Amino acid sequence: MNDLDGWRKRIDEIDQELLTLLNERSRCAVEIGHIKKKLNLPAWQPQREAEILRNVVKSNHGPLDDAAVRRLFERIIDEARALERHSMEGGSRDGKE
Repeated sequence: MNDLDGWRKRIDEIDQELLTLLNERSRCAVEIGHIKKKLNLPAWQPQREAEILRNVVKSNHGPLDDAAVRRLFERIIDEARALERHSMEGGSRDGKE
């Protein structure tokens, strides 16, 4: 196996790990949606989103720059929020229908 193949294999492995973690994070968002519904809280809480973004940017040691990390997590948060809203409306718990 040449060097390129080795790096690509490692990226494929990391992608699988990321997918597992993103789905676990999404399951947490679904459960949070159920709790927010019971407590009559809104799905979007901008102060919590700002806190998450501050935390990940503060923890960033590169090579991604802070703006890239912020964009990635804004997208992750946006997808989690959509799933959370869906669960608050009584949708499927796994995001599939």
